[in-house]
Amino acid sequence: MKTLGAALCLLAVSAQAFAQSKLAGNWEGKISAGGKDVRLVFRVKESNGKLSATMDSPDQGVTGIGVQNASLNNDTALFDMSSLGIQYKGLLMGDEIVGAWFQGGASIPLEMKRTEKPAEIFKPQTPQPPFSYTSEEVTYQNADKSMTYGATITIPKDGKTHPAMILISGSGSQNRDGEIKGHKPFMVIADYLTKKGYIVLRVDDRGMGGTTVGGNPNNLTSLDFAKDVSTGLDYLKTRKEVNTKKLGMIGHSEGGMIAPMVAADRKDVDFIIMLAGPGIKVYEMMEDQNAAIMQSGGVSESVVNEYRKLYRGMEQAAIAGTSGEDAKNRMIKVTTAWKPTASKEALELTGLNDFQKERDFIDEFMMMYHNKWLNYFLKYDPQPTLQKLSCKVLALNGEKDVQVLAKSNLAGIQASLQKSKSKSYETKELPGLNHLFQTCKQCNTAEYGDLDETFSPTALQTIGDWLDKKVK
Repeated sequence: MKTLGAALCLLAVSAQAFAQSKLAGNWEGKISAGGKDVRLVFRVKESNGKLSATMDSPDQGVTGIGVQNASLNNDTALFDMSSLGIQYKGLLMGDEIVGAWFQGGASIPLEMKRTEKPAEIFKPQTPQPPFSYTSEEVTYQNADKSMTYGATITIPKDGKTHPAMILISGSGSQNRDGEIKGHKPFMVIADYLTKKGYIVLRVDDRGMGGTTVGGNPNNLTSLDFAKDVSTGLDYLKTRKEVNTKKLGMIGHSEGGMIAPMVAADRKDVDFIIMLAGPGIKVYEMMEDQNAAIMQSGGVSESVVNEYRKLYRGMEQAAIAGTSGEDAKNRMIKVTTAWKPTASKEALELTGLNDFQKERDFIDEFMMMYHNKWLNYFLKYDPQPTLQKLSCKVLALNGEKDVQVLAKSNLAGIQASLQKSKSKSYETKELPGLNHLFQTCKQCNTAEYGDLDETFSPTALQTIGDWLDKKVK
């Protein structure tokens, strides 16, 4: 009887695995968003009767979005991305899934078709195997096992110990390659530096790829991401290939803010590299950013200057608000005081010449108060943290960056590091490069995906030369 029971159990498991395997593969469809068709791709894997999946949106330059639950029950396929408030459910009919996309209370019809190789955006700098180094997919957990991280570590093949670093992404969820609009900048950086003799760990952000969400995503701030980075450094120290006396971080944008946060709290960090990391109060940086983006879009300087005053007032209302109602009342006072001073062009730009549009404008800015990550980010002043550093620091900015303006930002970093305990630091503006360290043409944010270059060879060499001189 025991033998028969075991056989029946095996048959049940095999049947389940077979049923689930029908959903394994790549599924591609199109959904209408903002008046445009946007491709969506589910990548489904099956192992021992269990499914796992990630989702890509190639046209939006987003890949590796974590699917919390992928399942197939009685030919009903379910892809649950509860961390984003999204669900896709449909009936599996051979090589098609006919169903609906649920988001924000809306239901949108969506058909997915099986495809052998989903359409991808090719960029010339993306490294292609075989690699001259070891590239290993790894997972690790934090101390209390509440988080699991998916990552790739690249290691020179010479069998020696090497300096090691973790790459830290900017704001928004990104996969381990830092993928944006078809570009994989972290993969490019890791490939370049590993060939030069460095160990590089690149990690999926929370909810992306192999990394779990870890609680309510609406409650996360940069402090949580700093803990993630610190866990990554702890993992690097467990690897026998790592020279633990030469441990560091490379952070881009918000990642360039997080790297000093982590380094200031740890004594084992030898170096950090800040790529367009903030060096002035973030609310000031955001004001400069909005003004620069508006100017790059053709808005006149006079109107931009008018808008700066409004934007500063709305920021301060969000920061100072003691409650949602208080923040909103403060914003209403700001717009009420600004409108009589504004030109016709500025009123038309903001929509504040219309009562309903004014309320919509205020509601959009209320996100600064209600979004915990954004509220923390706006209030952050990087200078006290930079002044606490004792490690080596390289801070780089693209001259054409319209998101983190080079001159004011690098000046802030330089002034702070002069007050720090760091004996080796350098700030440098790289000509002709944008926020992603691409050699730009129009030099606006819309251009990122149109450029073939993923990461400037000049920037790569600058990083590599500094590491060879200061670290290796």
